[in-house]
Amino acid sequence: IPQTDTFIEKDSAINEEIERLRLSATNSLMNRRDVIIVASVSCIYGLGSPEDYKGMVVEIERGSEVDRDALLMKLVDIQYQRNDIENSPGTFRVRGDCVDIFPSYAKKGVRLEFFGDCVESIARIDGLTGHREAEMEQVVISPAKHFVTPAYKMETAITSIQAELEERIRWFEERQKLLEAQRIRMRTNYDIDMMRELGYCSGIENYSRHLTGRPPGARPYTMLDYFEGDFLTIIDESHATLPQIRGMYNGDQARKRVLVEHGFRLPSALDNRPLNFEEFLQVTSQTLFV
Repeated sequence: IPQTDTFIEKDSAINEEIERLRLSATNSLMNRRDVIIVASVSCIYGLGSPEDYKGMVVEIERGSEVDRDALLMKLVDIQYQRNDIENSPGTFRVRGDCVDIFPSYAKKGVRLEFFGDCVESIARIDGLTGHREAEMEQVVISPAKHFVTPAYKMETAITSIQAELEERIRWFEERQKLLEAQRIRMRTNYDIDMMRELGYCSGIENYSRHLTGRPPGARPYTMLDYFEGDFLTIIDESHATLPQIRGMYNGDQARKRVLVEHGFRLPSALDNRPLNFEEFLQVTSQTLFV
């Protein structure tokens, strides 16, 4: 609400079950062919780069040499948090030679037992009781969040964000919009500090154009980009769904323009958007309208 200088932060109380299912969907698409995804129209909204997501998976085989501390650092890099008390999704715990990982997309955990730097055993465990359910030869751990960025790309992205920030501050000051200039400076610098320290910040998706290195105006990566090769799209209730797909883009742009005009977001936030109708038709090949 620009008149009262009020920015109502998007409620970040994420529904954990829905978030788990989203991550499970992308994890399945990365690892197998026999996948059916039931999606709402939100599947045309921006998601992190499939290339970065795939590049940051952690693969571990039984009998392989793995430096335990290096493994823990890798888990932190892909947004897992250490929690030795609660076995919640997206966490790991360490007890002696034993590392328990609770993937953000699964109900079961994974237990790695080390002998020195050798992975002696890998087991699937019950998340609640810790009971071993099955022995495994190897395990692939996908990132805990969709917006994950390798460290070298993060530095490049931050440099790009800072350049856009300076340009935007200059634009506001030339038009004597000093409040807006101060607002965008404080907000963006805070987000940059968070990205440097944690590799993540609230609303990181608004910087997705910089994080993925896309040119201005380019379409975002979405759930549909995680499909490899051929796939079939079935649009149910298509007489109502197709107008909704078209309307999503227009509504999103109208809301974000207010944020950009009043210094709450950088102009690049406009590129964190749903697909427009033409883009949607381009990324879905075979389609059945029901």
